[in-house]
Amino acid sequence: MYPRKRREPVAFAIRVVLYALYGVPLLWIVLTSLKSSRDIFTSQATVFFTPTLEAYSTALADPALASSMRQSAIIAVGTTSLVLFCAVPAAYALARAKTRLVVGGLAVLVLLQMIPQTASLIPLYWLLNSTRLLDTNVGLILADSTLFLPWAILLMRPFFARIPISIEEASLLDGARTLRAFFAVALPLARNGVLVVTSVILLVSWGEFLYGVTFMLSPRNYPMSALIAQQSGLYGINWPGMMAFGVIAVIPVFILYIASYRLLRNGLTLGAVK
Repeated sequence: MYPRKRREPVAFAIRVVLYALYGVPLLWIVLTSLKSSRDIFTSQATVFFTPTLEAYSTALADPALASSMRQSAIIAVGTTSLVLFCAVPAAYALARAKTRLVVGGLAVLVLLQMIPQTASLIPLYWLLNSTRLLDTNVGLILADSTLFLPWAILLMRPFFARIPISIEEASLLDGARTLRAFFAVALPLARNGVLVVTSVILLVSWGEFLYGVTFMLSPRNYPMSALIAQQSGLYGINWPGMMAFGVIAVIPVFILYIASYRLLRNGLTLGAVK
C-alpha cells in the first residue's frame, strides 16, 4: 500500500484523464451545435467561431421534437417499471435460494449479457411482427426489457444477499408470511439497489438506439434516438441540427444523473446493509 500522499497525485491524474475522455466529446458536441453549416468543415472555425442558435431554433420548431421526447419518456418509464417488476423478485429468489441451480441461473444471466444486441434483432423483429407489436410502444418496451433484465438481476442480487437472513427469520417467527416479510423487511433494506437499478435503467433506456430505430417504423413513433439519426439524410448530414437534438435529448438525462449522483456513487459501493 502506498502512503495516502503518494496515491493522491495518481488518483488526480486518473480523474483528469477520465474527464478528458468523456468531457472533450461532449464539449465538441455542444460547440458543433452552436456552429452554422458553413463553419462545420472550416479548419479556422474549429474552436473560434461566431456562435449561433440557428440549429436550436430549428430543432425546437420541429413538431417531431415534442412527440419524440414524449415517446422516449413513455418507453423509459415503461421499460424501467417492467424490468423492476421482474428483476426484484428474481434477484431476491436467487439471493435466498439454497440450491446448485442458482449457479446455473447466474451463468445463464451472464451469457445473456454477452450476446450482442445485433444478434437479437431478427428474432425479436419476427416475434414482434407476428404478435402485431411492431411499431408500438408496448413492443419496444418489451424488447428493451429483455435487453436490460439480466443485467438488472445481476446488479440487484448482491443487495438482497447482504441482508442478514436472521432479520427475515425473526419476522417469520412473529407471524409474518414470506410475501409480507419480503415487502416489509427485505425490500426496504434493499432500497439502495432498487433505486440504483431504477436510475440506471431510466438513463440507458432513454437513449437506447438500435431497437428504437429497428422496431419503430412510423416517424410519429420515433423516440429521441431515432429522431437524431433522422438528421442523416440522402443529401448529407445536418451536423448542427443533429448535435442540437443531441444536446436537447441529454438535458433530461443530465438532470436525472445530477439528482441521483450521490445515490449511484454510494449505492454501487455500499450495498444494501452497512
